[in-house]
Amino acid sequence: MSHLQIRVLPWLVLALLMTGVAGSWLSDGIVFQLIRSDITGPERVACLQQFFHEAGNWAPAAYVLCVTIEVIVAPIPGVLLYAPGGLIFGPLAGGLLALIGNMLGAGISCGLTRSLGSGWLQRIGSTNSSERLQLALERRGPRMIVILRLNPLTSTDLVSYAAGFTRIPIRDVMLSTGIGMAPLCFAQAWLSDSIFNTWPQLLWPLLILSAVYLIVVTIITARLLRRKPTDAAVLGE
Repeated sequence: MSHLQIRVLPWLVLALLMTGVAGSWLSDGIVFQLIRSDITGPERVACLQQFFHEAGNWAPAAYVLCVTIEVIVAPIPGVLLYAPGGLIFGPLAGGLLALIGNMLGAGISCGLTRSLGSGWLQRIGSTNSSERLQLALERRGPRMIVILRLNPLTSTDLVSYAAGFTRIPIRDVMLSTGIGMAPLCFAQAWLSDSIFNTWPQLLWPLLILSAVYLIVVTIITARLLRRKPTDAAVLGE
């Protein structure tokens, strides 16, 4: 695949998603059901939940995959991605699925650093930031990962990449990520489940923000694919 094709790929994926949305609307699918005006807010929420429940095991797997990709592509913000988890799967299952995605993403990110070297890391963050994280992790090990994950202000996915330059085993990186991220994942899932079931009219802003989120993710991914490692800017999550 040529460099031009790689750069076009995010926009092609977005176009396919938009085509799917249009097709769902025209065929009276889930998109049509969510935007119709003759149903109440609670009915709209129930419709969304039923759609994913009917998807069976594919729905949780797809959600975990999305969270995993969000973790690997560090600049992509994950807050909006976690909100639907609690609404669709419930506070416990939604939090657990988000946690599994974070742990898998952390393990893959750490492995990518060890396999591909610093050039990959420079595409998603500054060298200075990764070096500071690396030194901190070298001194305190997995305990430092737990501390950074517990603090939402410092819970950056660059931690997983920086851990790849240390001697910390990948399984410990994943376990420490799970311990540190568990409170945040379950809290977000519980809040979203409570908020959307109490105020179902907020589903409209969520749908609009989700559309904006897809566009932002596409732009960020396209910029990452276009950048050279030596030109990477600071793009922390």
